[in-house]
Amino acid sequence: MRRGDGQTIAEPARSVPVYGSCDVLVVGGGPAGFAAAVAAAREGADVVLIERYGHLRGLATGGLVFWIDRMTDWGGHLVVAGIGQELMDRCGQDAILGPPRELWGSGDKEAVAYWGIRASAHRGVVTWAPTVDPELMKCVSNDMVREAGVHTLFHCWAVAAIHDAGRVRGAIFESKEGRFALLARVTIDASGDGDVFAAAGADYESDFDSQTIHARVNTSFRFGNVDMPRYLDFKLNQASEHNELLRRGAAAGVELRVHATAYDSVALFMTPKFSGYSALKVADLTAVEFRSRDAMRQGLAWFRAHVPGFERAWILDTAPQVGTRHTRRLAGVTRVTLDHWRASGRYPDAIGLCPGLTPEFPTLEIPYGCLVPQRLDGVLAAGRNLSADPPSHNPLREVPECWVMGQGAGLAAALAVRNDVSLRDVPMSELQQKLRRQGAVVDPPA
Repeated sequence: MRRGDGQTIAEPARSVPVYGSCDVLVVGGGPAGFAAAVAAAREGADVVLIERYGHLRGLATGGLVFWIDRMTDWGGHLVVAGIGQELMDRCGQDAILGPPRELWGSGDKEAVAYWGIRASAHRGVVTWAPTVDPELMKCVSNDMVREAGVHTLFHCWAVAAIHDAGRVRGAIFESKEGRFALLARVTIDASGDGDVFAAAGADYESDFDSQTIHARVNTSFRFGNVDMPRYLDFKLNQASEHNELLRRGAAAGVELRVHATAYDSVALFMTPKFSGYSALKVADLTAVEFRSRDAMRQGLAWFRAHVPGFERAWILDTAPQVGTRHTRRLAGVTRVTLDHWRASGRYPDAIGLCPGLTPEFPTLEIPYGCLVPQRLDGVLAAGRNLSADPPSHNPLREVPECWVMGQGAGLAAALAVRNDVSLRDVPMSELQQKLRRQGAVVDPPA
């Protein structure tokens, strides 16, 4: 293919039909968008949720990123609850790999060792970081949006913002029906990439932490017909041999890390993670898809030949969504910074919590202001497109924090519509009270 080298063509002007109007339009049905839509609808708002794929929960399901990061602090207190924990409860224990509540916060060495190789113990502490069946999460998410009365539309992609005089008034979508507009009193940009607020002219940041996985990209996959108990026993009880096997694999070009799932016959891989690609460029996304599947096939052959429990493994599936960690971050009224988090982590406009990075860090109060653009009205960010510096963004982009921000954004949008106030003037005490009533944890444990 020959590149266009800056050439353009002129599209004829056209009228875009209005599909409908609503109180709250949520763009993106990932963890943040799902929580925002349910929260706003439960508060009585007329909500439309638009999702480009055919399922809800975004990367947590379609990206096979169904290991849910820590929802407890280092003392074992549940600090992420609300709609996210309700989803976990409704999935049920048969579909979840995670420690029982009585072990949360435990430092027992045997429990830490057992749950550590199952991704639910960190720094010598057992945590609630469940691994969940992604297909059941899709089904339960469907149940929750329907019960809340959310009008959901799949297979639609936001391509433009509707805005004038510094205010977003909805978005334009492409679909099999063609191009259409949805008008809204409040729009929540839960696209992950900030597609709506960027299109409307909001300021944003795109720098990243190159020393971590912050901006790395991959397509996850699963192997089936695996004997996971045998593999986990090998990893726990023959640690030196296991680590040597990983070193041999890396030398052979296989850098896969096994992740346990809720099922003894299935292994998850969220590696290798590739750097140097932009999740906003189609050629880069395509390259990642090719490289990830090449690595999967090479890894399968090597695992079958060398790794206990994988002798008869086969490819179960690959994720339909590329795993993206960072693209755009809103320039918000409040910018979460690592220095402030380390110093106190407190904000007067907290809408929820994020456990400290290490036991030395306080639990962070996530501020409402990190969802509000500095200049643009009528729109909120929710999810990994929040306003934060790169080191803070790395943990705040995780699924539990996206639930927190989504629930806060959804309730704030519903209150702004009901009280006929701007998003930046939503009464904070009322918002926090409503969040508590919906089961969210707003206040750090004493």
